[in-house]
Amino acid sequence: MMNKEIIEAAHAIEDADAIFISAGAGMGVDSGLPDFRGDKGFWEAYPLLKEERLSFQDLANPSWFSDDPKRAWGFYGHRYYLYKKTVPHDGFNILQEWCKNKEIDPFVFTSNVDGHFQKSGFNCDAVYECHGSINHLQCTDSCTNVIWPTKDLNISIQEDRLVAEGDLPICPHCSEVARPNILMFGDDEWLSKRSRLQNQNYKSWKSQHADANIVTIELGAGKAIPTARYASESMSGKLVRINPRDSDGYKNTISIPLGSLEALTAIDGVLNNREKSF
Repeated sequence: MMNKEIIEAAHAIEDADAIFISAGAGMGVDSGLPDFRGDKGFWEAYPLLKEERLSFQDLANPSWFSDDPKRAWGFYGHRYYLYKKTVPHDGFNILQEWCKNKEIDPFVFTSNVDGHFQKSGFNCDAVYECHGSINHLQCTDSCTNVIWPTKDLNISIQEDRLVAEGDLPICPHCSEVARPNILMFGDDEWLSKRSRLQNQNYKSWKSQHADANIVTIELGAGKAIPTARYASESMSGKLVRINPRDSDGYKNTISIPLGSLEALTAIDGVLNNREKSF
């Protein structure tokens, strides 16, 4: 294990006035969620889709909701149930404990749509989900700009092919098929109102604490869709970049090429040992 980097990260976290958390898809892998980064990981989880040559990016496209809504909801309904039943790993709790010791409340920027930061107890008003949320719905026909919570979803799904059966969620205003309030690939129909409000909270937090010593902890944010990495690099102060594949960064970066849970546990061990030594 990289003891030097782990210790350096512990010092940065201990000295900081506040913690800014930036998270990508890799954050959920330690909770048992599939690694969908790249076609190989997706097709290992769903081999029948490999036969159809359908990748994650192919299915994460809004056109399915008009062309084949049962395939669309097979894909997104499966993900909804998967995220709902999955318990966020203990790294979320470790982050919570670190944040409790700071005078300034934390803020979370995430490209994940699973809602696991809120599920693990982070303040909903201090989370910016830049790609939307699978826990909210909108109309596929854009009959209104209303976004509503995903509740009582009851879809039967062929898990091997990711195809829905039976009734699908509908818009309560016009009875057209509803869709998740998620920014998909090539998506001109995503309603960004909810995300824009979160973005305002994010900008306000940054502005309010511009002079504070903030440490950024980035978790599982890759280069393929680097939105979370950009957010990390927009912050002043130390950046603790945790990623088994892409942990490199600029000069203020503490690079830790480990998974999220392993790295957070190791850093927490250093911090706990320092507390016991006083």
